[in-house]
Amino acid sequence: MISDEELKATFDRIARELKTQRELLTTLVQFMREAESEIPEYMRRFMNYMHDLQDIKYMYEDLGHQVPEHHKREAERCDDRFRQLLKKLHTDGGQFEKVRQEMAADPENRWDHTRLLYPPKESA
Repeated sequence: MISDEELKATFDRIARELKTQRELLTTLVQFMREAESEIPEYMRRFMNYMHDLQDIKYMYEDLGHQVPEHHKREAERCDDRFRQLLKKLHTDGGQFEKVRQEMAADPENRWDHTRLLYPPKESA
């Protein structure tokens, strides 16, 4: 049988461990949010996939083989999707637009970050 002191010590240890885990998890989430303030995770993963496609294309070419049509079609799909994702992130309060606005305030910029990347379409 477990004594009340042993039971209390066990519960205290469990409480300390849970507190430590909560603190570490909170720190991890803060780091993730900070990292995603520049590049959203879905965009980073998409770019990694697109880069992998390019590497595979080079692999075929290095071996002297033709790049398969299915691979070319997937690269074409990614090219259009990349354009769509960039447009979404650069317009209507998207993440890249917010970062670009913050960057535009720096007087030492080499590049113009105030220009519209996707100007509004003219109405008919």
